[in-house]
Amino acid sequence: MEQPDKYFELFATHRTDLVRFARGIMRDESLAEDIVQDAFVRLTTATLTQGRLLSDPLGYVYRIIRNLAFDRYRRRQFEAGLFDHGVDSSAETVEADAPTPESEASGKSDIRAMRAAMAELPERTCVALEMHLFDGRKLREIAAHLGGSIGMAHALVAAGMEHCRKRLSAPES
Repeated sequence: MEQPDKYFELFATHRTDLVRFARGIMRDESLAEDIVQDAFVRLTTATLTQGRLLSDPLGYVYRIIRNLAFDRYRRRQFEAGLFDHGVDSSAETVEADAPTPESEASGKSDIRAMRAAMAELPERTCVALEMHLFDGRKLREIAAHLGGSIGMAHALVAAGMEHCRKRLSAPES
């Protein structure tokens, strides 16, 4: 039980530098904080479950942070490209909180179109995409649910999102 205390001390000592490192990649303070916390959890979980001692735990933490930050950055870029259709998101374009009947109907139409596009997907791809988009599940959880690897879960989610993006951006006939 001595190892987790050692890692807690490591994080307490280097937290500011670790957050600065993550922020340099993410350009977002709160996400940087989340990534550092996730890295701590991964470090302690890996050492407790695998029972191995690390020769350079600080270097290992920096690698975890770098990998998590790049994964989240790539995911944000991918999702922004998937759902950004040139809409101006500045404060000047924000209207009243209550949706207009037209926007409500349009939203329902968009949801129906998304559901129709998802219905065209193979079952495993559809399940993976639903878990990711609607349940907010992580790839690790999707992989466990589907009985596959994280890479397989990522491929299914990416394929599903790409299919829906193409289907929703295609002109209606």
